[in-house]
Amino acid sequence: MERTGPTVRFSGLLAAATAAVLAAGALVATAPAAGAADVDLARNGGFESGLDGWSCTAASGAVVSTPVHGGTKALKATPAGSDNAKCSQTLTVKPNSSYTLSAWVQGSHVYLGVTGTGTTDVSTWTQSSGAWKQLTTTFRTGPSTTSVSVYTHGWYGTPAHYVDDLTLVGPGGDPVVIPAVPAGLKTTAIASSSVALSWNAVSGASGYNVYRGGAKVATATGPSATVTGLTPSTAYSFQVSATNAAGESAKSAAVTATTTAGGGGGGDTKLPARALVGYLHSSFANGSGYTRMADVPDSWDVINLAFGEPTSVTSGDIRFALCPVAECPNVESEAEFKAAIKAKQAAGKKVLISIGGQNGQVQLASTAARDAFVTSVSKIIDTYGLDGLDIDFEGHSLSLNTGDTDFRSPTSPVIVNLISAVKSLKAKYGSDFVLTMAPETFFVQLGYQFYGSGPWGGQDPRAGAYLPVIHALRDDLTLLHVQDYNSGPIMGLDNQYHTMGGADFHIAMTDMLLAGFPVAGDTTKVFPGLRPDQVAIGLPASTQAGNGHTTPAEVNKALNCLIKKTDCGSYQTRGTWSDLRGLMTWSINWDRFNSWEFSRNFDAYFGN
Repeated sequence: MERTGPTVRFSGLLAAATAAVLAAGALVATAPAAGAADVDLARNGGFESGLDGWSCTAASGAVVSTPVHGGTKALKATPAGSDNAKCSQTLTVKPNSSYTLSAWVQGSHVYLGVTGTGTTDVSTWTQSSGAWKQLTTTFRTGPSTTSVSVYTHGWYGTPAHYVDDLTLVGPGGDPVVIPAVPAGLKTTAIASSSVALSWNAVSGASGYNVYRGGAKVATATGPSATVTGLTPSTAYSFQVSATNAAGESAKSAAVTATTTAGGGGGGDTKLPARALVGYLHSSFANGSGYTRMADVPDSWDVINLAFGEPTSVTSGDIRFALCPVAECPNVESEAEFKAAIKAKQAAGKKVLISIGGQNGQVQLASTAARDAFVTSVSKIIDTYGLDGLDIDFEGHSLSLNTGDTDFRSPTSPVIVNLISAVKSLKAKYGSDFVLTMAPETFFVQLGYQFYGSGPWGGQDPRAGAYLPVIHALRDDLTLLHVQDYNSGPIMGLDNQYHTMGGADFHIAMTDMLLAGFPVAGDTTKVFPGLRPDQVAIGLPASTQAGNGHTTPAEVNKALNCLIKKTDCGSYQTRGTWSDLRGLMTWSINWDRFNSWEFSRNFDAYFGN
């Protein structure tokens, strides 16, 4: 969020990250001699049985008779558009063991790698085309690793490449057995048309099937799922089974849930089923002018005070004060401001302190900064009688240290300390505490392609850096409203790039949050989708407020697609998200400047 006019920085970040990925080559390692107990674990590594055992993206993979390196067949894979022609297979391995992965390739920018090692995932590649060339890399499995995924792929815009005689040499894995029946199935959230479920993870499972009334309705890669498309005020029965290469377990004990009567849910935070969120420039003025709290229309359900900012980037000491009279001649007094907040709350509105913004860089790099953050934010909340906290960390506030590659177990201090600080605030204020977040697309949806500095290093370490924060706090999170503006093109779940400014961008970006996605393309590390009632779409209120302004007609198309599955255009959503919470905008001030076009369209669409 910006104090002044919009700045465009995302495209440069994305370009730098992409260039770094292209430039980060890996040297070909020398393969150690295989031990006496070592075997080749790859299935159909010579492609003599077609694509048996292999999974290839889109229609990129085919088996050909020429050219070949050995035998009579080889893989031909053709990148197309945003598809890098990835082919992969999952293989059973032993924990704490060394393996050598090798393949013969022909073509430029051909990659060979492995994920899910439990230690350091590795890859290697070749830039040169022409004759067949052998790629080889080695890795060691972690103490609990029983399977890995090996893969090859090309690069965007390059010609077809060929792969043959792929091997994975090392100790043979134990025979795969059907996993145990999942235990601990429970509901974690119930809305009018959806039920969120979780259960205990099952050792050896590669996925799970979710059943409603005995019929399979969803699949999941981790121990949670949200079943959508349900009828309000209706009782349902759910079960779950675990799957792997050996088969499917029996179904778990059933859990029952009755959907709510109204849309949207809301829990103890008592938000309306459809909520309008806006930022109020309380500590500064800009071209939109100062708006007093008492003058904010009733349309706004959540009012975020912009901004609380740190005394220094790394202090964690957050301060907030009303705009100085010299800058905002019409600013109200502290007493009037507090009284107006109470009046809004009496009318059912929520007022939060938003921390960060474009200028408020916050890096909780130490436990001292973490503790100062908790103390100072608590003081602001108590002083003004606020309902909670909005996290609007931008710029260089969040980044991932090299080697921090799993969003489910982050190790970077600025990430770990922020999660800890927010949990402390939630524990202090209880279930009524409202927690919202407003990250940029670079820090969330870009994580579908890039995460941190990447497996080869050199990428922008901020790519996807909000994902571990959102994931760790998902049970405490009231609303996530990603800023669908000031953004470069982002790849959606259809593996196509989407550009801001129209309905398509908001549909694709929001669908990613609700359906979930593999982080950096790693199907062993899937970011689970959020509940629809936890998500609002973030947009600029006017053309002056930020790049990517969307007209009311396009906003309505996006809502129609996500909520009703109509007006979707070329992008087809993974679900019908009828409980989508609503919209967020930067800002209330800019909406006033633009004759309240944004909020009036929201009220008209939802019949408020």
